[in-house]
Amino acid sequence: MLIKAPESPNDRRQKLPVSDRATAVAAPAGFFAGKVAIVTGSESGIGRATALELGRQGARVVLNGRTPEKLTQTYNECVELGFTVVSCLADVTCYESCNRLIDAALLAFGSIDILITNASISMRAYFAETQPDVFRQVLDSNVYGSVYPLKAALPHLIRSKGSVTFISSISAINGMPSSSAYCAGKAALANLAHTLRLELAHTGMHIGVVYLGFTRNDPEKRVLNAQGVPVPIAYRPLRWQKSQTEVALAILKHIKNRKKQTILSALGHLNAWMNRFLPNLADYILRQTYNRLRRMYE
Repeated sequence: MLIKAPESPNDRRQKLPVSDRATAVAAPAGFFAGKVAIVTGSESGIGRATALELGRQGARVVLNGRTPEKLTQTYNECVELGFTVVSCLADVTCYESCNRLIDAALLAFGSIDILITNASISMRAYFAETQPDVFRQVLDSNVYGSVYPLKAALPHLIRSKGSVTFISSISAINGMPSSSAYCAGKAALANLAHTLRLELAHTGMHIGVVYLGFTRNDPEKRVLNAQGVPVPIAYRPLRWQKSQTEVALAILKHIKNRKKQTILSALGHLNAWMNRFLPNLADYILRQTYNRLRRMYE
């Protein structure tokens, strides 16, 4: 059976092969066994690693992405590993597509317990040079790409007293040169989560934020430059980077413990502490790093 999400400007002319075929296996015991988890942007990268770890721990996983070939490859990998999984090709910056993503989960599994809003676009461009449409595209991905899936899934997460986790970044805590739209979008998620906790406290639903640090990316990962052209991500020292599996396990631990926030890496914790207690020194160190190691930003 095929479930189709409506076309958006970003996925027009693409077919939408969505499988509702779930491979039933004996799920391991544990917190995630039998739970239904949607991971946006799970065709590759951190999202893919998180989906795989959820599958290993017995969750029923709904994969999502915008690239048919990558999504099919990840889906097939999950099936070969014996995971219970469905996939939906949909643009999460389109609200109607998000409604169909939620419908696909409900059609396959009947409920939703976990939503991880991982899909996002990053950038390498200074604000003064960034075209307005590029700024909007990055913000749409990072803000509406979380708002829309949650809006569509909210009644079902409230019913299950489930969990939503927004994937943010330590760059949201005090900004980073050449990433203005990305930092603004990721910072918005933290305030959104705080507001939702106040509004939805009576529901028993978990609302959390994970602040990622530097992570090893897929070799083909690209970010947008000032004109919106995909370019390789900026250089990062390998010793500063966590593996995608390490990040995925941290996300699952965050959900299991129903934490309000999780900051990854010692660098991330130092960044958060200094921004809170020594903000001027934090900015000074960041400016010095920028002056000496520009290739980390450009």
